[in-house]
Amino acid sequence: MQIGPYTLDSPLILAPMAGVTDLPFRNLCKVLGAGLAVSEMVTSKPDLQQHKKTLLKSEQTGETGLRSVQILGTDPTHMAEAAKINVDRGAQIIDINMGCPAKKVCSVAAGSALMRDEALVSQILEAVVNAVSVPVTLKMRTGWDPQNRNALAIATIAETAGIAALTIHGRTRACKFSGHAEYETIRQIKEAVRIPVIANGDITCPQKAHEVLSYTGADALMIGRGAQGNPWIFKEIDHYLQTGSVLKRPDVLQLKNTVMEHLDQLYSFYGNLTGVRIARKHIGWYFGHLGSLPTSIADKINKAQQPPEQLASVNLAFTLFT
Repeated sequence: MQIGPYTLDSPLILAPMAGVTDLPFRNLCKVLGAGLAVSEMVTSKPDLQQHKKTLLKSEQTGETGLRSVQILGTDPTHMAEAAKINVDRGAQIIDINMGCPAKKVCSVAAGSALMRDEALVSQILEAVVNAVSVPVTLKMRTGWDPQNRNALAIATIAETAGIAALTIHGRTRACKFSGHAEYETIRQIKEAVRIPVIANGDITCPQKAHEVLSYTGADALMIGRGAQGNPWIFKEIDHYLQTGSVLKRPDVLQLKNTVMEHLDQLYSFYGNLTGVRIARKHIGWYFGHLGSLPTSIADKINKAQQPPEQLASVNLAFTLFT
């Protein structure tokens, strides 16, 4: 898998997810086999470029491997400037968000809402590509709704604008995350363009990964929700694609060591109070793959205000599965 001058070690990519793909989680997934991990979406609004949340989302200090930052917006000039700012901060790839279905994003015509205005899409893509010397990628959906699937048209616009790679989530904006992803549109795009195509949507196990790759002919796969609480999915898929056999799942001790290391990184990155709060959802996802926790322990994890309290409860939780 090639993006501009960069060759990925693995054709498996961690999807940008708001509130999830921060620096600690990106690094963890890369250690566990992701060839690339894309940041949370970062606003292009000029007045928010120095905001603490924006800086945390785009933080790359200490990031391993390639650094890709996703930007969000509707103004070509602002998007171009945001791209330059993030390249100056260390981004080696700029990704453009045209896939987020969230109401607060689409209500201002950003994210997947941009797909309704192909002329504006062209302006934004050209502005960003011309603003930076690094590869620019695009993540989009199949269209606005099932009656208006125009991803193929936008893929052609993107290729003409100089986009280095395309990621397509196999749902429209109207579908959000309901139902099942469809891959026929991704297959059509792969057949129509010469730039790399990355398939995304409902890839939650090695067998599904193989199925999607075979059907679409895509160059790579992007994994989002399937990695939540399961960063090993990259190793599992890679092993299956290479050998055809299923890799043994990590045992409880391996799981515990990874979780503890992840929590430590979260506390260091965000500070104790915010780190504890951010950690709650990750802990829930991790244990969701093991089995349900007693309410008493789950409450202690979620009500903890400092790392020692939370870690003690997580340690206690693990004793239930050993």
